[in-house]
Amino acid sequence: MKKILILCTGNSCRSQIAEGYLRHFAGSAAEIYSAGVEKHGVNPRAIRIMKEDGLDISGHTSNHVEEYLGITFDFVITVCDNARESCPNFPGGALKFHHNFPDPAKAKGSEEEIMEQFRAVREKIKHYSRNFIRRHIPADRR
Repeated sequence: MKKILILCTGNSCRSQIAEGYLRHFAGSAAEIYSAGVEKHGVNPRAIRIMKEDGLDISGHTSNHVEEYLGITFDFVITVCDNARESCPNFPGGALKFHHNFPDPAKAKGSEEEIMEQFRAVREKIKHYSRNFIRRHIPADRR
């Protein structure tokens, strides 16, 4: 079974959304983890916009990357530039991937404008996650 780590700055939005979608698309074919180079707690708006798409991430926890240094990952995906620059080396030669998604936690405006920015980022991460699983996890194992 493949092990995938998604890494972000605070493990509150982007990595949590990616964890939800990667779990959804991979099914039982992969173990999915997410962490941050800091811990900021799971953002309530991230939980809300994922629920709108039928995925419940309310049980997710915000974790620090050092909690996972003993795990041999097949893939490490950084979802922001800060995480890529701060990413530690993991044993076992994990393949590293990077995509810098906008941080919806920095959105400004009315509550509805902020939620629209969360939804836009959610859709980008959903698309990326679906394609990542299609490319790296064989269909017969999902």
